[in-house]
Amino acid sequence: MPGPMGRARRPQKVEKAKDFKGTVKKLIQNYMATYKVAMVVVILFAIAGTIFEIIGPRVLGDATTEVFNGFVSKLSGGAGIDFGKIGQILMTLFILYILSCIFSIVQGMTMTGVSQKLTYQMRADISKKINHLPMKYFDKRTNGEVLSIITNDVDTLSMNLNQSITQIITSVCTIIGILGMMFSINWQMTLISLAILPIASSIVGLIVKHSQKFFERQQEYLGHVNGQVEEIYAGLTIVKAFNGEEKAEKNFEQANQELYHSAWKSQFFSGLMFPIMNFIGNIGYVAVAIVGGYFAINGVITVGNIQSFIGYNKRFTQPINQIAQVSNMLQAMVAAAERIFEFLEEPEEVETAEGNLETQNLQGNITFDHVKFGYDDNQTVIQDFNHEIQQGQKVAIVGPTGAGKTTIVKLLMRFYDVREGAILIDGHNIKAFKRGELRKIFGMVLQDTWLFEGTVKDNIKYGKEDATDDEVIEAAKAAHVHHFIKTLPKGYQSVLNEETSNISAGQKQLMTIARVILADPKILILDEATSSIDTRTEIQIQDAMDHLMKGRTSFIIAHRLSTIKNADWILVMNHGDIVEQGTHATLLAQNGFYADLYNSQFEVEEA
Repeated sequence: MPGPMGRARRPQKVEKAKDFKGTVKKLIQNYMATYKVAMVVVILFAIAGTIFEIIGPRVLGDATTEVFNGFVSKLSGGAGIDFGKIGQILMTLFILYILSCIFSIVQGMTMTGVSQKLTYQMRADISKKINHLPMKYFDKRTNGEVLSIITNDVDTLSMNLNQSITQIITSVCTIIGILGMMFSINWQMTLISLAILPIASSIVGLIVKHSQKFFERQQEYLGHVNGQVEEIYAGLTIVKAFNGEEKAEKNFEQANQELYHSAWKSQFFSGLMFPIMNFIGNIGYVAVAIVGGYFAINGVITVGNIQSFIGYNKRFTQPINQIAQVSNMLQAMVAAAERIFEFLEEPEEVETAEGNLETQNLQGNITFDHVKFGYDDNQTVIQDFNHEIQQGQKVAIVGPTGAGKTTIVKLLMRFYDVREGAILIDGHNIKAFKRGELRKIFGMVLQDTWLFEGTVKDNIKYGKEDATDDEVIEAAKAAHVHHFIKTLPKGYQSVLNEETSNISAGQKQLMTIARVILADPKILILDEATSSIDTRTEIQIQDAMDHLMKGRTSFIIAHRLSTIKNADWILVMNHGDIVEQGTHATLLAQNGFYADLYNSQFEVEEA
C-alpha cells in the first residue's frame, strides 16, 4: 500500500519490544489484574468451546460407521441401517456444536469487554498524564509522536489483545486436542501425517526466502511509482509550464517497468506456495487413505474413524498457522504497550509552591532579577536578564529568530523555571504561586490560532465560562469580529469546522483576541498576534488592542517592528541578552542594532 506523500510502505518487519517480559508483566499488573474473573471465564470458555468443536468430527465418524455397517448388514440380509441410532448420534453432534458456539460467543463477548475497558482506562490515564507533563516534554517531540501513542498504539493494543489471547488459547487447545484424537484413532496414521510437516515447512521456507527479495523490490518500486505520480500531480502547473510532460512520462514508464518485473516475480513465487502445499497435502491424504484402507480391511479401524482422521488431518495445520500469525500480533501489541508505558512513566511537572498564595490583588509590576536560563544544561538562552516593568506598561520584545523572545514568555508563565535568578510579580517570586493560580492573571494570543470544535460562542468563552451572552458580544465587537460572526449561518451558535469551513486565518485570530478581551487578564502576552491579519484588519484591531492594553501590563513579541512603534518600552534581544532598550524614537536615534533591524525591514517593505 502506498504511504503518505506517495511513498510506499515496505513489507513491515514485526516491531519487537525492548523488554518483552517486563512490559507483559506491567500490562498484567497495572491493567489486566483488575479483570481476573473475566479472564478466567475467557480461558475456561475458550477451552470448553474448542473441546466441543474438536469432538464433533469423531462423533460424525461414528455416524458414518453406523451407516456403513448398516449398509453392509443390509447386503448380507440383516436388519440394515439403524436410523434411530444415527439420529441420536446426529442430535449429539448438533448439541456439541451448539454448546461450542455458545461458549465461543460468551468468551468473545467477555474478551471484547475486557479489552475495551482496559483501553478505556488506558486512554483516561494518558489524557490525565498529558495535563501533568512539563512543556519541555512536548517541545522535544512532534505532535504526531504524541498522537501516535494515544491513537495508533492504544488501538494496536486493543485490537491485538482482543484477538491474540483467545486465538492462542483456542489454537493451543486445538493442536493438543487434534493430536490426541488422531493418536486415539490410530498412532501409525498420525506419525505418517506428522512426517509431512517438516517437508512442507522446508518448501515453504525455501519459497519465502526467494520471494521476499522480490516483494521488497516490488514495494520499493511501488514507492517510486506513487512518488512520481504524487510529485507530478502536485506540480502539474510547473510541468506544463516548462513542457515537461514527455520527460515525466518517460520517467514513469521506466519506474513502471521495474515495478512490473519485480511484481511479476514476487507474485509468481507467492502463487507457487498454494499448489505445492496442496500437492504435499494430497500426498499425505493418499498415504493416510491407503494405510487407513489397509487397517479397515484388517478390522483395525472403522470407516468412520478414517473419515474423522482425514478431517482432523486437514485441520491440523490451521492452528499452527494461526499461532505463527498471533506471535506477530503479540510482538506488535507488546511493542505498542511498551511505548504507552514509557509515556505514562515520564517525569511529571512537580508543583514546588507551598501554601495557597492568590493572584487576585496583584497589579502587574514585574521584575526580572538576574535571570539565567537554558533549555539544556550545556546551552544558555537567557543570560543575566535584568529589567523592571511597571504596572500598565506596554513592553515590546524584538530581535532576530532565536534571540530568546518567546523564552521570556515561557518563563513568565512557568512553562519552564529559571535556572538562576528570579522573576517577581509585585515583589512575589512566581515560584511561590501554584502554576494554575499564576496563569489566571495572564491572557495570551499566539501566532498560531487555536480554536476547538464547538460553537463560536463557546470558543470565545473558553477563558471565562460564566460570561453572559452580552459580554461575549461586547468582546467580539471590541475585537472587530462581531459583524463577521453575524454573517455566519447560525451566528454565535455556528459550529467551527463544520458550518464555518470558509473562515480565514485572520478571522480565527480575531476570535482568539476576543477570547482574551473577555477573560480580562491583568497581564497580556501577544506573540505575533496580528501576523495572520491583513493590513486593513490590522489597523482596526490595533485600535482595539490599544484600548485593551490600557491599565494592563502587556508584552508584545513582534517581528514587524512597524507594529510596536507606540510601545512604552522596547527590549531588543540578541543571543539571549538585552542589547538595547528604550522607546522607538530613542532606539532609532542610537543608530544601533534596533535601527539596523528597523531600517532593513523598512527597505524590504519599500522594495
